[in-house]
Amino acid sequence: MEFQLSNRGHEEFAFEYVEDRQVLAEIIWTQLGDIMVINHTFVDYSLRGQGIAKQLLDRAVEYARENEYKIEAVCSYVVKMFETSHEYDDVKV
Repeated sequence: MEFQLSNRGHEEFAFEYVEDRQVLAEIIWTQLGDIMVINHTFVDYSLRGQGIAKQLLDRAVEYARENEYKIEAVCSYVVKMFETSHEYDDVKV
């Protein structure tokens, strides 16, 4: 599954999966300098249970690493993943 980077304006960005012009999965953040404040993750009911939310988070983390950004977790899913896994320690604020 490929996620597209979307600039939504007003410092808001997302990685999203779109099918038939409908967003079926997304992770959204506000860019504040070199900090990505991730505030929302969504996966459509039809795609749940396939690890899509983790794939979205992993893509956002990859983007942060590529650009030397840090991530502040606000989204409850990202907060939980940051608390339970050490694989993201290098990008945490």
